[in-house]
Amino acid sequence: MIYFDNSATTQVAPAVLDTYTKVSQQVWGNPSSLHNFGETAYHLLEQSRKQIADLLGVQSNEILFTSGGTEGDNWVVKGTALEKRAFGKHLITTAVEHPAIQNSMEQLRDLGFEITYLPVDQEGRINVADLKAAIRPDTILVSTMAVNNEIGTIQPLAEVAALLKQYPRIHFHIDAVQGIGKGIQDLIMNDRVDFVTFSGHKFHAPRGIGFIYARQGRKLAPLMSGGGQESNRRSGTENLPAIAAMAKALRLLLSDESENVARERAIKQRIYDHIRQFAKVTIFSQPTTAFAPHILCFTINGVRGETIVHAFEDQGIYISTTSACSSKKHLASSTLTAMHVPEDVATSAVRISLDENNTLAEADQFNQTFDQLYQKFSKINANA
Repeated sequence: MIYFDNSATTQVAPAVLDTYTKVSQQVWGNPSSLHNFGETAYHLLEQSRKQIADLLGVQSNEILFTSGGTEGDNWVVKGTALEKRAFGKHLITTAVEHPAIQNSMEQLRDLGFEITYLPVDQEGRINVADLKAAIRPDTILVSTMAVNNEIGTIQPLAEVAALLKQYPRIHFHIDAVQGIGKGIQDLIMNDRVDFVTFSGHKFHAPRGIGFIYARQGRKLAPLMSGGGQESNRRSGTENLPAIAAMAKALRLLLSDESENVARERAIKQRIYDHIRQFAKVTIFSQPTTAFAPHILCFTINGVRGETIVHAFEDQGIYISTTSACSSKKHLASSTLTAMHVPEDVATSAVRISLDENNTLAEADQFNQTFDQLYQKFSKINANA
C-alpha cells in the first residue's frame, strides 16, 4: 500500500501511540482533582503544554488545547466576533479557506456581521493590496490559512503581518493546520500573529486533539462554558492522553524538519516531472518554495476526480480529491473555483499529499501506475 493522503489525516506514530496508551493506563486522574492522582495528571498536562510552547518559541500560557482544527478555527472566528463586537462587525478572510472558516464566517453573517472574501490569483494566492483596500475602521479580524489544503499554496504571511502592524487592534489569525512541520514556522509564528490553529492528526497525533496559539494580551471569548478549564477559556475535562501524545508527536515532527521537507520536495518533484509530460494533465501545484513541499494537485482532463481516486485505489495507492471534507459530496474544488478554473476541469482535480514516511520508490511506483491508468483513460475517452 502507498498512502499519499496525509493532508486528510496521518497515521499515528508508534511512539506517539505508546505515549497515549501509557498515559491512558497510568495517569487517568482528572487534572482538576485535588488529590495526588489529580495533581499528577495536572503536572503532566502542564508539562505537555510547556513542551509545545517551547517547540514553537512561545509562552506556556499562550497554548490552549482544543479538539482539533475545526474547533480552533470556529473559536478564533466566533470568539473574536463575540469579544470585539462593540468595536466593529467586519471580518476579512480569503476565498480559499477551509470550510471551518468559511462556514463560521457565514454563520456570523447571519447574525449581522459583514464578511469580506479576498480574491486569489491563478496560483490561489491573495494580493496584500486587496487586503489593505478591504480594511475598514470597524474591521476586527483578518484570517488566512498558511498553506492551502487543496493545492498547497503558501499565502504571503510575512507581507500580511507587515501590513497589519499598522492596524494593531485587528486580530490576525493563521490556520496552520497544513503548515506545521513544512519549513515555514518563521512565517507562521511571526511577531504580529495573534492566533494560530493546529490539528494533531495532521502530524501523527491521535484524532480529536489540537491546540491554538493565543498571543498573551489578546482576548478571545470562550465558546465552551463549564468547569473553567484552560484558564476559564475552554471548559471541559482535558483529553490528557491525547494531549501528551500530541506534544510528543510535535517534538518528533520538528526534530528532523529540514530533512523531512527536503524528502517531501524530492518526491513531489519526481512525480511532477513525470506527469507534466502528458498532454491531458493540468497541474496546479508547482515544485517551488511558493508552494508547500507535500501537496501536489493535478487533473487528468476529461476524467472525474473520484474516478481517478478509485482507479489508483484499485492499484493499492491512496490519494484523494482536493479536500477530504468535501470529497464524498462530489463537489468541485472550492480553491480551483475561486481561481476561476472551469468546472469541468475542477471536478477532475485530485491531490497527492505526502509526509516524511513516503519514499522516492513510492513515487516511482506511482508514476508507473499513472502511465497505465492514463493509457486506459485515453482509450475510454477515445471510444466515448
